[in-house]
Amino acid sequence: MNTTAVVLEAPERLVLSRLELEPPGDADLVVDVEFSGISTGTEKLLWNGRMPTFPGMGYPLVPGYESVGRVVAAGPQARHRVGEQVFVPGARCFGPVRGLFGGAAARLVVQDERVYDVDAALGEKAVLLALAATAYHAVACGGRRDKVAPPDLIVGHGVLGRLLARMTVAAGLPPPVVWERDERRASGARGYAVHHPDADPRRDYRAIYDVSGDPRILDTVIPRLAKGGEIVLAGFYAEPLSFGFAPAFMREAQIRAAAEWQRADMLAVRQLAEEGRLDLDGLITHHEPADHAADAYRTAFGDSDCLKMVLDWRVLQ
Repeated sequence: MNTTAVVLEAPERLVLSRLELEPPGDADLVVDVEFSGISTGTEKLLWNGRMPTFPGMGYPLVPGYESVGRVVAAGPQARHRVGEQVFVPGARCFGPVRGLFGGAAARLVVQDERVYDVDAALGEKAVLLALAATAYHAVACGGRRDKVAPPDLIVGHGVLGRLLARMTVAAGLPPPVVWERDERRASGARGYAVHHPDADPRRDYRAIYDVSGDPRILDTVIPRLAKGGEIVLAGFYAEPLSFGFAPAFMREAQIRAAAEWQRADMLAVRQLAEEGRLDLDGLITHHEPADHAADAYRTAFGDSDCLKMVLDWRVLQ
């Protein structure tokens, strides 16, 4: 088998290539991808060559970890069956071409245990489940939700910030404040307020969640903490983070890095989305057919009006 895939040959050099697929094993699935999302966090770092040292890093590579499609073949040991709609958080099935994260392709061979069945009614919105699980994990903290504070300030009103804010509101918690410097991204709040940080005088936040990925953020947010407050780093940072010690010392600031989402997080947000308790509307703003992938990636990374770009792979099937 072969597939058409997005291949980053080198930083800022992206092509659509025909790649041979590794043959599926007894516990593997073959999935025809219908939609995939473009991440403006990790994928942008792969695109511009600023991704820090990371397992599997190197070019050429197939990016993407937000794919949804239909199972077209299943090994005898697989749980999922032909015809099921599934979310695929990436694959490593391209031989010498690295899969980091390997989801941006028309067809994938993937281990059955890596995929998640999803309600077909979600359609293209199912690509948002990875970011939703990332937001959920930041608060759930590996299941220790009783030991962490939910956000009362979120820095960044991109898709991840919006999902984090929507989940907080949906949980019946006090609505968080969200900071956003770009006026074009300040709209679209649902049940919470968005402010420019310069217009916010508060200095008593208990839990500040940063999803901006700004490596200079700590010196901005530490002075806004209440004593003993926590900063959660939920973005992805290409440069070392540092901060002035004195303000952190006076506030006894705590700093926590939120890691990659886990299976329990995905199962939780999938249920929230399928039951309608997690609103995914209005987050996908741009679409392109997969054969226009190069244009789509440039728009996703260069146009601040683009919250989430989705590639439609059905044109290649």
